[in-house]
Formats: sequence, structure tokens, C-alpha cells
Amino acid sequence: MRRVLLKLSGEALAGEKKTGFDEETVTRVAVQVKEILAEGIQVAIVIGGGNFWRGRTSHAIDRTKADQIGMLATVMNCIYVSEIFRSQGMRTNVMTPFAVGAFTELFSKDRAVELLEQGEVVFFAGGTGHPYFSTDTGVVLRAIEMEADEILLAKAVDGVYDSDPKTNPDARKYDSVSIDEVVEKQLGVVDGAAAVMAKENRMPMLVFGLNGENSIAKAARGVVSGTRVTV
Repeated sequence: MRRVLLKLSGEALAGEKKTGFDEETVTRVAVQVKEILAEGIQVAIVIGGGNFWRGRTSHAIDRTKADQIGMLATVMNCIYVSEIFRSQGMRTNVMTPFAVGAFTELFSKDRAVELLEQGEVVFFAGGTGHPYFSTDTGVVLRAIEMEADEILLAKAVDGVYDSDPKTNPDARKYDSVSIDEVVEKQLGVVDGAAAVMAKENRMPMLVFGLNGENSIAKAARGVVSGTRVTV
């Protein structure tokens, strides 16, 4: 049984508005996830919080507090997206590494695996629950804990490039790249701590564009339309 962890960027879910939610974008994601669930693929999801909070750009707020606000932004995103998924007929569960009243369930590996095996979509919100760790680290950590086959990184760009394609029209896209090369050349797939964790635990990734046609479903099936990051 194939199990994937899908990472969605908060900014991508905001669509053209760049902040908050774009329901049409989120619904397109939901339709694709429903499609792959029907094929027996198990799906867990992590969502960034950048559509609400970019705390590291502010020097007026203590880093720990800024990171805590960012964690709560990811909780809001997961609750919203899980409800859109439910409107499409899926069963969902939002888990956090810290108590959020009755809003979420406290993370447990055994419980999460049980839900995935029952065909539910499990959202991992709140990162690692600790400051100084990015959403990237939370993604890799949960993927390893869930024994996922692969991390699917849905981004605004359609893969990994040797330079920023937005500023360099001659930027070259990689079909495949090693995690060592990602670190050495600072290609920005995930941050350093997450890259080391992925390497040590041999967790592969597939980077692709969220806005590509049926891109999530294709990636979940192992169809490479972006860049495969090997370990």
C-alpha cells in the first residue's frame, strides 16, 4: 500500500490573493486527493502558514513567539482545508503536537497510522510543536514517523532549478537531483535541518508545481512531472 505525505504551501492555497484562502484552489486539491484515495493511496498532509504569517521578517517580535504564531497559522490552514475535503465526501482528522482544545487531536503515530489505513486524510498541523524548527523539518519528521514512501512537495514552481527561474530566464530545471547536491548548491528545496534528516533516513521527495494539471494525483502515482530528489 502506497503512503505519501503531501506538503502544500500556504501561499499557494491563497491563489492570486496571496493571503487567506482561495476556495477554488483548495477544492481542486481536494478533488485530486479524493481521486487517489479511491485508488488505495494513503495521504497525509502538512500545510505551511505563509498565507497568514511570516514571522522571521519582523525584528520586533521574539523568535519563539513568532514561531508559535506560525504554528497556529498552520493549524488554521489545516482546519480550513480539512473542511473543504469533507465537503467533497472525504473523512479527515487534524493532529497537532500540542493541545488545541477540541479543535484538533493530539498527535500519536499509532492513531495516525490507524486513520490512514482506514482511508482518512490526516493533517499534521503545528509543525514539530517547538520554535526554531521550520515546517520543512515538520514535514520530513512526520514522513519518517509515518513510514511514508515519499514526500510530495507541491510548490509555486514546477520543480528544482539551478537558479531562480523568476529572475533568470536561463535557469535549468533538474529532472533528478541528489539530496547532497541540494545541500551543497543551496537549491532551496527544504532547509538544511530537514535535508539532513531526509538524507539520514533515506526519505525521497518529489518537487512539482501545484498548478500543473492534475499534478497532485500524478505525483502520488509516481509520475514525475517535476524533479525527483534522491537520497
